[in-house]
Amino acid sequence: MTIRVLIADDQMMVREGFSVLLNAMPDIEVVGEAVNGREAVDRVRQLAPDVVLMDIRMPELNGIEATREIVAADAAAKVLVLTTFDLDEYVYQALRAGASGFLLKDASARQLADGVRVVAAGEALLAPSVTKRLISEFSRLPEARHPLSVARTAYGDLTERETEVLVLIAQGLSNAEIAERLVVAESTTKTHVSRILVKLGLRDRTQAAVFAYEARLVTPG
Repeated sequence: MTIRVLIADDQMMVREGFSVLLNAMPDIEVVGEAVNGREAVDRVRQLAPDVVLMDIRMPELNGIEATREIVAADAAAKVLVLTTFDLDEYVYQALRAGASGFLLKDASARQLADGVRVVAAGEALLAPSVTKRLISEFSRLPEARHPLSVARTAYGDLTERETEVLVLIAQGLSNAEIAERLVVAESTTKTHVSRILVKLGLRDRTQAAVFAYEARLVTPG
């Protein structure tokens, strides 16, 4: 199945470069482009892409707000944030807004294509180094500033195994890695992940990771 991609970036060279790289892949098709966040939201509604490559800094509506609107509209599109620096503070805000991960703009063609495939498959695109910084960031913030903050009883409906899976998701492990860690079938892990998302009312595993950080299920160490 071909993965349909929308590229949202205010720099024409970036849009054209990514389009050439992605269209060269047999399983990926760039179906549209957007020059700002507002146009990105409109194009998602019109084209229904599977993945949106979203620049953070854009005119009219930035990538964070555009991501938030796309997620609020319950669009099926997964948002993959593009940034120049992996230490960009806005990356954290984008993940909170509902982005499924992020890529550096200087990523290779293979990294770009693999990132699109990972996000389209419903996996989180979070490097271990980023995960550590996210944990540190969320642990540092006061409880009142946490957008997804909830009482600890909010995850009380999770079983012990589901809570264990949630923590592993927050640590950046894939379904296959979680299955290996827990010595269970990958299909069993997928079932646990699905139940966690339903019980917590979350969009995807990236939001599950953010939830775990903010609920203090994962702490620096």
